[in-house]
Amino acid sequence: MAGRRDEDLTDITLLGSQGTTYAFDYTPEVLETFDNQHPNRDYFVKFNCPEFTTLCPKTGQPVFIIG
Repeated sequence: MAGRRDEDLTDITLLGSQGTTYAFDYTPEVLETFDNQHPNRDYFVKFNCPEFTTLCPKTGQPVFIIG
């Protein structure tokens, strides 16, 4: 399966942006979406997260939690 073309991602503006503001409140408007190129295909998604990255609410610095 081929990867995405730049034309397919023209509406994606935050990925890789160094000016991203991190909000500490629930803000669903920061999620960006794109069309599924295979809507009739079944998917199984498993999320395994041995490492979790977040921002310290006091300093704003990244925190890495490995478990």
